[in-house]
Amino acid sequence: MQRGGRNVVIEEIRALDDPRLSDYVALTDVALRRRIEPERGLYIAESAKVIRRALAAGHRPRSLLMARRWLADLADVVAEANAQGIPVFVGEHAVIEELTGFHLHRGALAAMQRPSLPGVEELVRHARRVVVLEDIVDHTNVGAILRSCAALGVDAVLVTPRSADPLYRRAIRVSMGTVFQVPWTRIDPWPGGVRRLQELGFTVAGLGLTPEAASLDEVAGMPPTRLALVLGTEGDGLSRRTMAYADLTIRIPMSGGVDSLNVAAAGAVALWALRPAGTR
Repeated sequence: MQRGGRNVVIEEIRALDDPRLSDYVALTDVALRRRIEPERGLYIAESAKVIRRALAAGHRPRSLLMARRWLADLADVVAEANAQGIPVFVGEHAVIEELTGFHLHRGALAAMQRPSLPGVEELVRHARRVVVLEDIVDHTNVGAILRSCAALGVDAVLVTPRSADPLYRRAIRVSMGTVFQVPWTRIDPWPGGVRRLQELGFTVAGLGLTPEAASLDEVAGMPPTRLALVLGTEGDGLSRRTMAYADLTIRIPMSGGVDSLNVAAAGAVALWALRPAGTR
């Protein structure tokens, strides 16, 4: 144990098999992460910006792990961790990468306690704009969509059972930590949840390429007061059952022989066009 300044205590990594570091071991093993995360209730926040945003959202760290050069930038975070008895581990980049199994982009990690998710009704009670992620499995897309949701005034995000975890490390990093700004929860079952949203007063619309789909321009001219916008899985898009249950399907007008956009790009375009009248 070493002191990195007055009242600041850090612990040098001396053994990679230290059981206190088990949260950080082999983070690239997706199957392992899926197995242990529900049990342990943890996620990994990477970079000073993301860690600060997680803390600002009220999430509690289990421990911090960083390269020595980040001690100064995160001095206030380290001091607060010390005050709460939360361990702060420090090591060389090469040691941390050997421990975690991936290249450390921003030099600092935090093993964060996963918060309890709210119920759907509680989350959307006062919402005007809700986004539903239907079976979106790419963590980069999830992170990019959540960043757009934060920027474009979305009140809540609902994630279907087969969608990727918004608190997976890469999703958080791509979102630049904005995943902590947008309230979200899981909706299950799906697409049975479409009826649930309709009963709560939402017009449920999906982005799709069906012949009968309404143009985004038309819907944007008089957008619904309360809208739940469903974004479909990569490649196949919305399921047929979801389109059958939804109130309408919306397509984005295209040119240049392009028939569709990446789901994150399409979601951003639609959310900007469909933002509530009072925010235009």
